[in-house]
Amino acid sequence: MTFSSKVLEQNRDVEMNRISEWLKAQVMGSLKKRGVVIGLSGGIDSSVCAALAVKALGKDRVLGLFMPEKHSADESLELGQLLADALGIEAVTENIAAALEGAGCYARQEQACRMVFPEYGPGWKCKITLPSLLESERLNVFQLTVQSPSGEMKTSRMPLQGYLQIVAATNFKQRVRKMVEYYHSDRLNYAVIGTPNRLEYDQGFFVKQGDGAADLKPIAHLYKTQVYALAETLGVPAEIRRRPPTTDTYSMPQTQEEFYFALPYDRMDLCLYAVNHQVPAEEVASVVDLQPAQVERVFKDIAAKRRATRYGHLPPILVEPIFNETISL
Repeated sequence: MTFSSKVLEQNRDVEMNRISEWLKAQVMGSLKKRGVVIGLSGGIDSSVCAALAVKALGKDRVLGLFMPEKHSADESLELGQLLADALGIEAVTENIAAALEGAGCYARQEQACRMVFPEYGPGWKCKITLPSLLESERLNVFQLTVQSPSGEMKTSRMPLQGYLQIVAATNFKQRVRKMVEYYHSDRLNYAVIGTPNRLEYDQGFFVKQGDGAADLKPIAHLYKTQVYALAETLGVPAEIRRRPPTTDTYSMPQTQEEFYFALPYDRMDLCLYAVNHQVPAEEVASVVDLQPAQVERVFKDIAAKRRATRYGHLPPILVEPIFNETISL
């Protein structure tokens, strides 16, 4: 097939039915669970996963969880509720701010920010970003952007210690949310659904033992472009389908592109597809509206993130195998 913007098109009905049948077989058969728990963020991925679960299991076997905290956007909860209402599923709100406060998440974040801006304190907001990959070769060195209570904005490169601490502190959020999901899965004998799409799964856009932990990941094989297309077929509300991908993690608004990926998701999908199918940068460039040299930089960034994220995908490492694969457990 000639490389074009249409390489990610698929038969939506066939794929929707395939995933739904797989979900039912895994939940009721392999895992022997009664239903599924899913955290709802108001984003496209969790919405599609929830809709697929309802198709597979019925609305009475799907529990949605809203897990806001101090830095969550109001829109996330509103869109999550919109989806739950549209699907007719039960949804529970678990505000995790107190748990994060108790774990020192917010205090540790502020301490990391003060390594760069000593004046950072109550009422300030922050986010971390990467420089653009398109202008020149970049080192994956994060910058910290802060906003004072008066609205003044400042940006500066983060030292390694500060970067590691702010990420470590922020990762409490994903891990506390997963803890809440497994509480509900345990009390209901449900399985936990993970929501990464292929781009996120491949490139390590998840927290180990946080949003990276799950019993099932039904859309990890789908490029984000395909997830958006499937959302329309599944009847996910238009308000959610129109929402641009965000992290909803830091106190300032932050896109996935400025935080992690080199390009908007639609062009990243095509570049990732090209890497997976050995399509030359020269052929990709005109399709994604970039220069070949820029595409080559994106290819290198994809490879670098794959190397860096290997740790996130690894299971616990054992001295030797415990179970003989020929033994049925």
